[in-house]
Amino acid sequence: MAGTTMQKRMLAAMRPNGMGEEPARWQQRKSAQTRLKMLEAAADCLVEGGYQGLTTAQVAERAAVSRGAMHHHFATRIDLVAAVVEHIFYQRMRLFLEDYLATMAQQRDAELIDLATQAHWRSVQTREYAAWLELAVAARTDAELNAAFEPAARRFDEVWTAEMIESFPQWQDQWDAMKLGNDFAIAVHSGLLLHRPVFGQERIDRVLALTMTAIRGLYRT
Repeated sequence: MAGTTMQKRMLAAMRPNGMGEEPARWQQRKSAQTRLKMLEAAADCLVEGGYQGLTTAQVAERAAVSRGAMHHHFATRIDLVAAVVEHIFYQRMRLFLEDYLATMAQQRDAELIDLATQAHWRSVQTREYAAWLELAVAARTDAELNAAFEPAARRFDEVWTAEMIESFPQWQDQWDAMKLGNDFAIAVHSGLLLHRPVFGQERIDRVLALTMTAIRGLYRT
């Protein structure tokens, strides 16, 4: 499996609107960098203040840009929200792939399913996942947010499922089991993250081990 090919294909499918190759002109590059700085600031606002903390004024202050610059890139709060949703999903995909492929290169004898499961657990402990979680929770009761969040979430899931099928040909007779293992890991890891303050590390480690055993069992069936 060629890592760079997989990365390019998946990231191209998840690339946010308006994000393409680096602009050739200096002014365009500067504008793109400013926009990215705002989106990163927005992710920080989500993590620290929840969805209610995601306002154009707070993002402009955190990114150290003028209100005029903010309005130029994001005329309304929902414009900002829609862009942040796309940005968060893209960054989650990018960081997961970098971690997974780097680990795969270092541990060539390990089972790919093990490496992918372990990488996913690490991915839910990142700032990007924390921001995603804030959006997911808020989208349950905010119709305007959900209109941007749900299509992006579905696209993320579709891209990831399609890439698993492409990248793990040894599972060609077990696509259903493969998807079940993926869904199982997502559900367990998300739950562990939310219960971590109560469970503690020992209980978490036991559940993680059980999860790995269950997924291996699907693969070997």
